Amino acid sequence: MSAAKPLEGLLVVAVEQAVAAPFCSSRLADAGARVIKIERPEGDFARGYDDVASGQSSYFVWLNRGKESLVLDLKSDADKAVLADLLGRADVFLQNLKPGAMQKLGFGAAELRQKRPELITCSISGYGQGPLANRKAYDLLIQAEAGLASITGGPDAPARVGISIVDIATGATAHAAILEALIGRGISGQGAEIDVSMFDVMADWMAVPLLQHMGGKTPGRIGLAHPSIAPYGVFTAADGKLFLISIQSDREWRWLCRDFLDRAELADDPRFARNVARVANRSETDRLVTLGFARRTTAETIAALTKADIAFASVNDMAALAAHPHLRLMPVETEKGTVMMPEPAPIVSGVNRRFGPVPGLVSGNSRDPAKPDQD
Repeated sequence: MSAAKPLEGLLVVAVEQAVAAPFCSSRLADAGARVIKIERPEGDFARGYDDVASGQSSYFVWLNRGKESLVLDLKSDADKAVLADLLGRADVFLQNLKPGAMQKLGFGAAELRQKRPELITCSISGYGQGPLANRKAYDLLIQAEAGLASITGGPDAPARVGISIVDIATGATAHAAILEALIGRGISGQGAEIDVSMFDVMADWMAVPLLQHMGGKTPGRIGLAHPSIAPYGVFTAADGKLFLISIQSDREWRWLCRDFLDRAELADDPRFARNVARVANRSETDRLVTLGFARRTTAETIAALTKADIAFASVNDMAALAAHPHLRLMPVETEKGTVMMPEPAPIVSGVNRRFGPVPGLVSGNSRDPAKPDQD
């Protein structure tokens, strides 16, 4: 094990598809774990989501670097024996098939851990063990079911969050839980049986709007603004550039009034002096800020907001992100060539990690999974 690859030497077996579980296992692979991805004979269906990454699926290329693919037909006794052999040596077993599927195949978490108490199992599902346990669940469905769509979008209609936020959040939650279990196993020698449901993850993330609702102040949809803070929203410079600003405190409001609006007296106006008052008078608050932006060009706006120490952002599109000076890209090798993609966020001082290639489909009959990595 090294600082560059802290999970080196660990074997992760992942019967996975789509996004949530692959997100989790990709992070384990990044950290040095050997991840064997079990795919059905036709492959992970995420391989067919699109073809924009050198002729391959953007989702699959993003989430499967550094893994090994192994195609198994788990209706076949021979292929089930291959999986059983792998699980007899694995440190982590991750799966996101429909609830009960692995148990029917003879690979239920409780049974596996009874044979090997040191094994860490993690099962990802849509609804966990509740009354909707057998209902199919995908990212956008849970966005709707968990109430996220009700607070996303503009006043006229709910909207989808523009990325697979439920899948990503679930994968990240599973990743953290597995790492906790690995630490715990290092102390006690015992593994863990982990269940993570997409609904539970989003219910946790929805805690603030839910508490607001339970407190009698149900949040509405207000587009690119903040329901509890003002001014916190989008404003337009004189040349049409969109900026989003955030005033987090009454002190920052004073700075904005003095150094950007050139209306220092507004800081003590009872309609605006406190955040609660500004939210109650949001229309007038936003009108005053709009006037400040309307008389400045993009360059003048950036200079004035920077001088006033006001938090702001440009409202960028994908073209602007692709050219952003803070975007860190890395090369990832695939069967069809190199794909450039964003680097993982954590930066470890003195460590320059290399990330493995994206696997093609590999038949279970063409390799011996009991042996180390085979190139």
